Amino acid sequence: MSTGQSRRLIFGCGYVGLRAANRWHAQGDEVFAVTRSADRAALLAEGGLRPIIADVTDENSLVDLPSVDTVLFAVGYDRSAGKPIEDVYVAGLAKVLDHLPTSCGRLIYVSSTGVYGDAGGQVVDEQTPCDPQRSGGKACWAAEELLRADPRWQQKHVSLRLAGIYGPGRIPRAKEIAAQIPIPTPGEGALNLIHVDDAVETVMLTASHPSPKSLYVISDGHPVERTEYYAQIARSLNAPPPVYEAADPASPAALRAASNRRMSNRLAVEHLGLRPHYPDYRAGLAAILGSAS
Repeated sequence: MSTGQSRRLIFGCGYVGLRAANRWHAQGDEVFAVTRSADRAALLAEGGLRPIIADVTDENSLVDLPSVDTVLFAVGYDRSAGKPIEDVYVAGLAKVLDHLPTSCGRLIYVSSTGVYGDAGGQVVDEQTPCDPQRSGGKACWAAEELLRADPRWQQKHVSLRLAGIYGPGRIPRAKEIAAQIPIPTPGEGALNLIHVDDAVETVMLTASHPSPKSLYVISDGHPVERTEYYAQIARSLNAPPPVYEAADPASPAALRAASNRRMSNRLAVEHLGLRPHYPDYRAGLAAILGSAS
């Protein structure tokens, strides 16, 4: 191992995880990337990563995991796999923890602001009690609790509660707005966002910080009303104003909006050193779609 080189292990080489893997690889680190697919493993190897074919829900596939300086658990939920989200986010994490060498260093868990409940539009931070209402938030909360309770990891893990991630190829409702397809909206409510590049930068900061806290809320710090966000997308696309329709009260959009909150990133800024390159949705959308006319 060359001087200064670190070893990283990533579970979940998706939208955030793959970018983190590439950042670490670019700085000369040895990066192990876990994937369920042999084809995906071949692509990861072509990119200079060291693929491991394994499934977090299958403990027999998790034998002989390498000892590393940093573990990143950024596993997303693949509905097409046909497994309950709890099996992936909670039981899957438990299996990983049981099979990681105890010599491993810091574990970074990518969580979600979905762990919070309704705040009536008030500011929410790391001290706000959790009350998840949707399955994803409940699973993330249970995974965080698992880490806090495990004596092997409670002192060397960091949970990052990420707000809504957007970026190239992932701008919610952009296709509907461009095509003038009505957007189901429950009305008012704040969107809390983080550009994917800033989310990855947070992972880098967490891995390199000498003494991080065990929990951070990660957002750009500038919540925006949903309708204003959609209007900005339309302006950036030179499209007509968005068309709206009433949302089904049981729909995911309505359930998300029922938890109206404004996330504070103050701790991440002051302690972790987060300085978002895209400090609000306008800057982020302009970089992806171009400036509004």
